[in-house]
Amino acid sequence: MAFWETKTLDEMTQQQWESVCDHCGKCCLHKLQDDEDEVHYTSVACEYLDLATCQCIDYSNRKSLVPECAVLSREKINQFHWLPSTCAYRLLAEGESLPDWHPLISHNKKSVHDAGVSVISYSVSARDVDEEDFEEYVIHWDI
Repeated sequence: MAFWETKTLDEMTQQQWESVCDHCGKCCLHKLQDDEDEVHYTSVACEYLDLATCQCIDYSNRKSLVPECAVLSREKINQFHWLPSTCAYRLLAEGESLPDWHPLISHNKKSVHDAGVSVISYSVSARDVDEEDFEEYVIHWDI
């Protein structure tokens, strides 16, 4: 059996933890919170997200570059409900299986993009959008 089927997120090594990320880029999209504390995703991606690969261009320094960066950690597993329903971290935290398109299953880094799950086809860089216009980019998912 694969490690993600036998270990909890909390039991994974750092390398295993990092490999769970499917590089969909959804957690790198700007989010807006309304008066009722609901989180709304936008199609505006962090300026450090490479829109061709859905990977951070300065991953090791992301938190210092973007203080509000949503760094996923073992200490916050119980808070993963805000993540999209397709997120591997959320799926595993909720006791679900990884989907067939996940790179750990498909053995293909591009399978998340080929399946249409990543933000590649619709995201725009924050460099190209004024922050006061983010509301115009709100997107709706079943999360």
